[in-house]
Amino acid sequence: MSEIKIFHIVGARPQFIKYTAIYRAITNDNVPNEMKHILIHTGQHYDFLMSDIFFQEFKIPLPDYNLGVGSDEHGKQTAKMIEGIEELILKYNPSLVVVYGDTNTTLAGALAAVKQHVPIAHVEAGLRSFNKKMPEEINRVLTDHCSTLLFCPSKTAVNNLKREGFERVIQNGELISEGESVIDLDADASFPIVVNVGDVMYDVLLWSLEVASSSDVIKRLGLKEKQYNVLTIHRAENTDNPEKFRELLNFVSNTTNGRITIFSVHPRTKKLLDLMDDEIQQCIKPIEPLSYFDMLWLVKNSNLIFTDSGGLQKEAYWLKVPCVTLREQTEWVETIESGWNVLYKNFTGEHTIKNNSADMNVYGDGKASKRIVKIISEFVLQKR
Repeated sequence: MSEIKIFHIVGARPQFIKYTAIYRAITNDNVPNEMKHILIHTGQHYDFLMSDIFFQEFKIPLPDYNLGVGSDEHGKQTAKMIEGIEELILKYNPSLVVVYGDTNTTLAGALAAVKQHVPIAHVEAGLRSFNKKMPEEINRVLTDHCSTLLFCPSKTAVNNLKREGFERVIQNGELISEGESVIDLDADASFPIVVNVGDVMYDVLLWSLEVASSSDVIKRLGLKEKQYNVLTIHRAENTDNPEKFRELLNFVSNTTNGRITIFSVHPRTKKLLDLMDDEIQQCIKPIEPLSYFDMLWLVKNSNLIFTDSGGLQKEAYWLKVPCVTLREQTEWVETIESGWNVLYKNFTGEHTIKNNSADMNVYGDGKASKRIVKIISEFVLQKR
């Protein structure tokens, strides 16, 4: 019996976390032996604290291939990734390529696969900020329209795809049951399947909390629970424009209410730290990026989150920590609607965050990865 090969393409910190959920489901759910899962790391994130540490911390095997692409302009970086991924596709002839999220790695994996007529599964499909100045928005849209299996984290994401003309929607976008089979249809790139499986990041958060509880990060940083804020800034729209970056720092420093704000600094942001004047430095404390478990525990015990990260918006929502999003819009609109998140231009004080707990399950039940692995297995076995 010939071996079925499935590629998983990752390259950035959030993708390592998403892949971890899928890897755990693959190893725990008795996936057929004839299926070989091959992990390809493009090298988009290559700093130890943004890459290698996650494989150590989550105890997942190192990538089968690391393309070592590194940083570059969008076009050059994406082109190098496509070239490397295509070589591996031609070598192995995979039955499916799985891509995650919305980075240049995501788009490169999708383009390399679709050009070689290999089906694509997109984990975190259907997200839209409706701001095409964001590189991530372009990556999302193009990847979705190349994909055969579109795994959505919420009904909102499904509805976005329906508006774009996707017709084959399972259960009208409602979360499917854990054991439900959806591959009784002949899916291909011209007639893709859209399914609400929930958010794999919620899977990771649920089983990570117990491990994270042993973290000493709060003590290590000399903090007290609920007496500090957390800040992250990494998106190009905020870090490529020094004026915008300074505006955000001033906003944060003016809304801290005397609490220290811990600033976990992304490598892309380091070059801008000189813009922090003495007044800002009195209330914002830059630190190196933290491990996932340390960051999770830091967020859980904080008073308020300032971020332009999509993942952190959701983690704040799940952990019931008020969040201010440092962007003009967000693709995670459910966190805004819940009252736990607010765009910074609409923030007039902590009273503007309403902390509504009415529906904390809009992103599923923590079993998204099980659903995804089951559907992937059914799909490739049907196609062999």
